[in-house]
Amino acid sequence: MNDDIPLARRDEIANRLAQGQPVVAAALAAEFNISEDAIRRDLRALATEGRCRRVYGGALPITPASAPMAARMDLARERKSALARAAVPLIQSGELLFLDSGSTNLALVDVLPEESELTVATNSIDIAAAVLRRSDLHLIMIGGSVDPAVGGCVDASAVEAIAQLNIDRCFIGSCAISPKSGISAFGLADATFKRAVLAASEHSVVLALTDKFDARAPHRVATLKAIECVIVEHDLPRAERTALSKSGPSVVKAEPPASL
Repeated sequence: MNDDIPLARRDEIANRLAQGQPVVAAALAAEFNISEDAIRRDLRALATEGRCRRVYGGALPITPASAPMAARMDLARERKSALARAAVPLIQSGELLFLDSGSTNLALVDVLPEESELTVATNSIDIAAAVLRRSDLHLIMIGGSVDPAVGGCVDASAVEAIAQLNIDRCFIGSCAISPKSGISAFGLADATFKRAVLAASEHSVVLALTDKFDARAPHRVATLKAIECVIVEHDLPRAERTALSKSGPSVVKAEPPASL
């Protein structure tokens, strides 16, 4: 195959990614007998379409956990709501909460108690918009350059802004979680930002969908000893809940979603 039929080549690369195969630009260039620049253009186009995640030297398949924020918002809504409802008893009146960018934390906005004089800080565009629609909540927006995959700001200016806050309780997003590795993130900047949030917070909580325990992410944010509470779904096996508890945090099991 040569560069006269780029769409066919691009479709072949997309098919491999859809089957869960990572791709390497140099290997693809040799296989298709074209330049690496042409392959990189293909990968940029596929990434723009949300069909892969660009990494140095190639691309990785999109998984539910690594999909952009906009693509995750409508997934498992009732499961996320169940986790959010389980978190409500932890929240105290008058607290400054930080809601890290993530579709599970977005579900918290709808269930935050009214008339509790809560202030919500967030780096997420979608969470900020949801908070703004509630007249009973005060909003602090952490700004900076927006990372489309994260759905919010995680750059140096965002890290600096977080360091100026006294956060009572943070809800940290997790791309992957395990008793051995703790919580991890796909992006280095995101992991760095999350560590800054934990350093500025008195209490820390993670809302963890069950599929996050099967996920893998390269950048460690913190061990579970640094996390005060992990809220898990009703269907997480007892052995995994026990292993979590032994790793440091308290573990709260959410009720089954309303649809079950």
